[in-house]
Amino acid sequence: MPPLITTNFITLFLIVIFIFTFSANSQDSDLETDCTNKWIHIRHLPPQFNLDLLSNCSEYPLFDNFCPYLPNHGLGQKTHNKSHSWYRTDPFMLELVFHRRMLEYPCLTSDPSHANAIYVPYYGGIDSLKYLFGPEVNSSFQHGLDLYDFLAHVDSPNSWSRNYGHDHFLVMARPAWDFSQPLYNDPIVFGTSFLELPEFYNVTALTLEGRAYPWQEQAIPYPTSFHPPNLAFFESWVNRVRRSRRNTLMLFAGGGGISANPNIRRSIRLECENVTSMSANGTGYQKLCEFVDCSNGICEHDPIRFMKPMLQASFCLQPPGDTPSRRSTFDGILAGCIPVFFEDLSAKKQYGWHLPEEKYEEFAVTIPKEDVVFKGLKVFDVLTSIPRAQVRRMREKVLEMIPRVMYRKHGSSLGLRSKKDAFDIAIEGTLERIKSRLQEVAAQ
Repeated sequence: MPPLITTNFITLFLIVIFIFTFSANSQDSDLETDCTNKWIHIRHLPPQFNLDLLSNCSEYPLFDNFCPYLPNHGLGQKTHNKSHSWYRTDPFMLELVFHRRMLEYPCLTSDPSHANAIYVPYYGGIDSLKYLFGPEVNSSFQHGLDLYDFLAHVDSPNSWSRNYGHDHFLVMARPAWDFSQPLYNDPIVFGTSFLELPEFYNVTALTLEGRAYPWQEQAIPYPTSFHPPNLAFFESWVNRVRRSRRNTLMLFAGGGGISANPNIRRSIRLECENVTSMSANGTGYQKLCEFVDCSNGICEHDPIRFMKPMLQASFCLQPPGDTPSRRSTFDGILAGCIPVFFEDLSAKKQYGWHLPEEKYEEFAVTIPKEDVVFKGLKVFDVLTSIPRAQVRRMREKVLEMIPRVMYRKHGSSLGLRSKKDAFDIAIEGTLERIKSRLQEVAAQ
């Protein structure tokens, strides 16, 4: 993206922030909205903590040039000119997407003492790039210290000291592991120490993936490429998903699995190759397995590559990779494809707000990866043993989950706002979490 376009985008975002902030300060809520226990105050940060970071979008060659993903307030460019709902969204732009949606949250207050929660519009994931891939790799333990100094000492210090950060929350659009490097680790390992800083122990961080034993963070869904602006486009997509013919038993869209060492992705690819040569007669499917090669990131910003095959598959395999979770989980749900997990950390122990843990058996299949890799259990055998009537019921449950994992477009219609999306559920969960934390602190 040329620098002029990046500058224009930042200027537009500044104008939007000014307009919405002025509106929030002038009228604290929509009169028709019940804001009891839902008030949120947005901390006013200098642009060095958010918008200024976007001007360096092409300066991290080891990461990527993320300039093309900035348009439409982080949704990215449309997949084609006539598209209304589909964008080339990069998951790491969630901080922008969330910030833009926060500006139209109906229960904003200009008085931090009146707020039930305080949002910090810090683009922590983007700011981390200079430590992960840039010139400050040896100073990664300092990530966040300047933000803390501003919040606690420079700008409205009473807002921080009132609850010592327990009521503050922010979005960090990377896995929490990337912010969990032990302080002063020698030698330096990949990551920053943001979540290890005692200064931020009390803050709630919304991340793309949480650790096995999280304290500060809560995982929220990866953004997909689907961001409908109104109820008609949303319902049109759901109807298409419901009508889609499922001619393929199982699908894996991803990379990896080429190592000679035993691992779940290797087992899946080998099994897919073997069952592809088998006859599908008597199974009710035309194809038993499809592999969509997404190696080297070729699928990341091209949803057509994987969404069409997912629409035709009954089950989408979601094995862990470098980290347990995958964006593909949410792409698959969006396509009405029943997710198949191989460990609980891939979703069940991550996204409890959006995918209730007690309902997993209704919409997902879990197969222990150890049984597949080391005990010879075949995914094909497990999936074909599920009665067709149960598969249909599970798919209907998956369709019910679609609004819960999508981020609708900012400025969407009132009709669509009646359906809680990933943002709405994240806000509800955050408010409840902060309320619980403050009660715990008060009881001590």
